[in-house]
Amino acid sequence: MKRTRMFTITASAVAAVLALSSCGGKQEAKPAGEGGGDCTAASGQITVATGNSTGVYYVLGGGLAQIISDNTDLKATAAETGASVQNLQQLASGDYDIAFSLADTAADAVNGDADFKQPEDISALTRIYSNFTHVVVRKDANIKSVEDFKGKTISTGSPKSGTEVIANRLIETAGLKEGDVTTQRLDLTKTVDGMKDGTIDGMVWSGGLPTAGVTDLFTSNGKDVEFLDISKLEDPMKEINPVYEVDEIPADTYKGVKAVKTIATPNVLMVRNDMDEGTACALTKLVYDKKADLEKVHAAAKDIELDTAEAPDPIKLHPGSQKALDELNK
Repeated sequence: MKRTRMFTITASAVAAVLALSSCGGKQEAKPAGEGGGDCTAASGQITVATGNSTGVYYVLGGGLAQIISDNTDLKATAAETGASVQNLQQLASGDYDIAFSLADTAADAVNGDADFKQPEDISALTRIYSNFTHVVVRKDANIKSVEDFKGKTISTGSPKSGTEVIANRLIETAGLKEGDVTTQRLDLTKTVDGMKDGTIDGMVWSGGLPTAGVTDLFTSNGKDVEFLDISKLEDPMKEINPVYEVDEIPADTYKGVKAVKTIATPNVLMVRNDMDEGTACALTKLVYDKKADLEKVHAAAKDIELDTAEAPDPIKLHPGSQKALDELNK
């Protein structure tokens, strides 16, 4: 099993740098408890599965853990992980209690498709912000479309990440076959390093706006790299999973970079179905009651809105979360 760094959030929710508290592989599962349906969290310990250390999941996940610890009887810790696929596999196995995930990966998990051998017994607390697919290439690599990945070396993201799922689907929908592209399964830090030194020709990253690692790349090497517009692949991508949609990375999200059309994917916070309704209700309400605090942690939280809180099909809301959203929308 992939080793996972665990950390306890001890700084304020606005801190972007989080202190590591321990290191290990599989963690002992600590269920949230056996509370009732009164929208009160049980006591105990819970874990939040996040993502790469230079990505938005990691920062927001740390902030969420801090907010949970500060406002309930639960003590929350957050873990740096490979992101969506790993998160949901280990959520289902009991290693984590809350998991950040892309909605396409979550749909695969509840249907038992792709990386999941059977339907997983999981549901959503809420839909949150959207991830934007960043396809960035070196200008000297002569890549003008995903089709031009043929014969190139491309980072497709961490193993078992939502980025890897999307990257492989982009390559497939562009008509490229196995062996056409030399893929490197790198986390974002190693990906950015490879883009800087020229050992990789291009990268795919699915993340919120802005993503710190991508900011670093354009700040230090902006003259050498550029975004690709991949919006023409929307229709074949939607044939694989209907959650994909065209959106735009706005101008100056990364300083000096023009707006670019891309494919966006909703994010969801996932839990096991055996989480008690009171805890699921309380955690869902906390996301919206403390949204301003999450925005201080990362700007992507500004896009967490009640009017888009329902999870996209086929993902179902946890009954406690449905109760919370019904009450919040009164």
